[in-house]
Amino acid sequence: MPDYPKGLSVGGQAVIEGVMMKGLKTVVAVRRPNGEIVVSDYGGMQRPKGWRGWPLIRGNFVLYDALVTGIKALNFSANMSGNETEQLTTKDIIFSLLIALVFAVGLFSVLPVLVTSIFKPLRENGMLFALVEGTIRTVILLVYIWIIAFIPDIKRVFQYHGAEHKSVYTYEANEELTVENARKYSTLHPRCGTSFLMITMVAAIIVFSIVAAFGPMNIWWKMFWRVVLIPVVAGLAYEFQRFTAKYLNNPVVKVLALPGLWLQKLTTKEPDDRQLEVGLVSLKAALNLEWRNKQKGNGEEDEKEEIRKEDLAEVKEKENA
Repeated sequence: MPDYPKGLSVGGQAVIEGVMMKGLKTVVAVRRPNGEIVVSDYGGMQRPKGWRGWPLIRGNFVLYDALVTGIKALNFSANMSGNETEQLTTKDIIFSLLIALVFAVGLFSVLPVLVTSIFKPLRENGMLFALVEGTIRTVILLVYIWIIAFIPDIKRVFQYHGAEHKSVYTYEANEELTVENARKYSTLHPRCGTSFLMITMVAAIIVFSIVAAFGPMNIWWKMFWRVVLIPVVAGLAYEFQRFTAKYLNNPVVKVLALPGLWLQKLTTKEPDDRQLEVGLVSLKAALNLEWRNKQKGNGEEDEKEEIRKEDLAEVKEKENA
């Protein structure tokens, strides 16, 4: 049987010519132009503690951490794949986050309000306004993803996204983490972050419909609340996805997961074997398998197993916090 911790929730994201994985620790594996696969270790998983770990609040801190780690991983992958020569500083990361935030707010919060406000009947019905606005927001998201999928570099990232999912499926099936085993699995996974985007679209409609029930407001107040309530929408979406992740075998939950899976048809592509290999290397590193295999070769089975149990217990404790 495969020698890795069972029952651990693993996952990650695609980067340039590579995959970032989170398991017992966070790592990113990238294939260099010479064919070599290099791995960068970001250490143990961090979970919000204290009041930062409260429901509806923790999701925003988790997402912030994911953004920061994701930008670092993208920077590493850009360097290793030969596309960049300079490392990002802390200021660069903060600036990148601000640019991404402004772009996202403008495209998915302000623009839908402006477009919906063109139609006078909608301005007079707050709940209908929120519904149409949410539909426009979703269409913008779909069109945006569809357009960038034609960019060759983005297409390769989407292929690595598929490799990430196939790797995770292989682990969840308790099979050896090999290309042959991973090849047969789907590129669509119900716990994917892409599904979070779809959940956010629905959460936004619900939140802004509730706000509209308090009375009519002009376009400026509408845009104000769309921006101010972003943490609330994100918090609700995170809690919903966290809840459904525990009950994926429930028929009702499976139906709720379908829109997210459909969206993944745009954000994932079928990977080749070399890309699959990178995804599997990243997952093995995230599970600390290379270290365990070395310990096995040195005859330190008992110590290895004890440390593995401690690692898994620590991660599970953080996940349940």
